[in-house]
Amino acid sequence: MSRIAPSREALARLRHSIRPALRPRHRPQAFLRTYPRASSLRTIATFTHSQHADAVSIIPTNVDTSSAEFKENKRQMDEAIQRLSSLHDSIALGGSEKAREKHIKRGKMLVRDRITALIDPGTTFLELSQMAGYNMYEGDEVPAGGIVTGIGVVEGVTCVIVANDSTVKGGTYFPITVKKHLRAQAIAQENRLPCIFLVDSGGANLPHQADVFPDKEHFGRIFYNQARMSGEGIPQISVVMGPCTAGGAYVPSMCDESIIVENQGTVFLAGPPLVKAATGEEVSAEDLGGGRLHSEISGVTDYLAVDDAHALVLARRSISNLNWHRNLPAATSREEGKEKSYKEPLYNPEELSGIAGTSLRRLIPAHEIISRIVDGSSFSEFKPLYGTTLVTGFARIYGHLVGIVANNGILFSESSLKGAHFVQLCGKRQIPLVFLQNISGFMVGADAEKGGIAKNGAKLVTAVSCVDVPKFTVVFGSSAGAGNYGMCGRAYSPRLLFTWPNAKTSVMGAEQLSSVMKAVGKTVDPELKARIERESEATFGSARLWDDGIIPPAHTRRVLGLGLQAALGGQSVERESKWGIFRM
Repeated sequence: MSRIAPSREALARLRHSIRPALRPRHRPQAFLRTYPRASSLRTIATFTHSQHADAVSIIPTNVDTSSAEFKENKRQMDEAIQRLSSLHDSIALGGSEKAREKHIKRGKMLVRDRITALIDPGTTFLELSQMAGYNMYEGDEVPAGGIVTGIGVVEGVTCVIVANDSTVKGGTYFPITVKKHLRAQAIAQENRLPCIFLVDSGGANLPHQADVFPDKEHFGRIFYNQARMSGEGIPQISVVMGPCTAGGAYVPSMCDESIIVENQGTVFLAGPPLVKAATGEEVSAEDLGGGRLHSEISGVTDYLAVDDAHALVLARRSISNLNWHRNLPAATSREEGKEKSYKEPLYNPEELSGIAGTSLRRLIPAHEIISRIVDGSSFSEFKPLYGTTLVTGFARIYGHLVGIVANNGILFSESSLKGAHFVQLCGKRQIPLVFLQNISGFMVGADAEKGGIAKNGAKLVTAVSCVDVPKFTVVFGSSAGAGNYGMCGRAYSPRLLFTWPNAKTSVMGAEQLSSVMKAVGKTVDPELKARIERESEATFGSARLWDDGIIPPAHTRRVLGLGLQAALGGQSVERESKWGIFRM
């Protein structure tokens, strides 16, 4: 079939229909003569490449890694990280050596070995609140609060894992254990993540019964949460790998599917001693609530495993059958093997230690922190010339678009208004927020009050409270006073909150306390000052779950990436933010 060439008239019409932005940059002279008006042409001065937006967004760095200040900061931070690492290694061992040996002789896997076998090979387990219970109970060491919680990937599904450590006080629940268990459930519920319970617990720790049993946020709340999560369609799988006694028996009984290890796992409301005392009946633990009884007769459990490893295989199989990603568009064959593309930061995240140091007397430049966390060190700053003590803007972390709110000094009215504006933008656009917190508070004084710092600060607090997108907070310095509130502290429900080893959290610093006490004519108690200093340390707050863990600065990008993956993967739901009153 012969090809028909277009007419000269058709070619002329086609040329005139091309939008100026799409016309070739280099045209033959004859082609240019067809345009009588020079104003219709785009000159080189008005032409923009697609990469220009990225180019102007790259954050330049002023860090001199060879300077004495950088080296001293790095030395101080490295020492703090080393102390933290040693503490984490000790906590990860679990209970005493005798308790661990006894556990292994029974043919049971240690709790962290169970988790390693459960998650997908080559994936990361983001352990949460590892410092829980540290130095909290005089005379009782409760490593990690006697329970290991975190986020891991099982059969390609991001899950929350809650695993009792029976080498720590028999896996019994101290007050901090209950708090940590509830925190893990809250993370699962907020992010709509399936829950896997590896149960091996003796129930409530009786000497602390008044602090674990009757109140709203005590032991019973665990089962309330299970029922509510089930109603919301969040799957829950339990693996009974040891005792599951009294109220703890409701954990497998309220799960979607339950697995039990034969001759090892037991489920009963009252153990053999209590049954004998109450009814006079003598019965063995296995006959009373063992795996075969519950799998063959009572139906409390659904699958019977021969050992820990078999039970974990069955748990993985149960997760694979959730059909969890059913609402996501099916991947094409071309996309299946394709990794999501993103750029690593231009600057080494290891340099964060030398940038921050451990002294909070000097400003830690927010832009230097951001440039070592975000993809390609590219940051589209919002209102860069206004309210400069608060840095706001858009960036990507492992390909996920985020809005960043970072302290670069004290909060003034202007920076508070800027922050509230930016938070609202992210709420409207369904963009997750990352708060980088190093704040001593809002500005005080006569001029600040005349300028409306109270109502302007309240606008920021209102915006952070009401915005209904995933929020993440990292404390890389101070977290004091109302600044903690405006920058999404624990009370403002960030999905995850982490601190650096140098972080300090308190109403005010020990030095400010001394000044206030002197101003009101009172003598400063040295013991009180020392106590406030001790209570502001990162380890003190982390032991009480004021955060979800203390992380080395260089791990910040990776931890935020795992958090974003948990919040945005699976069956995440977009919600419209409903704003409170902003006083004008």
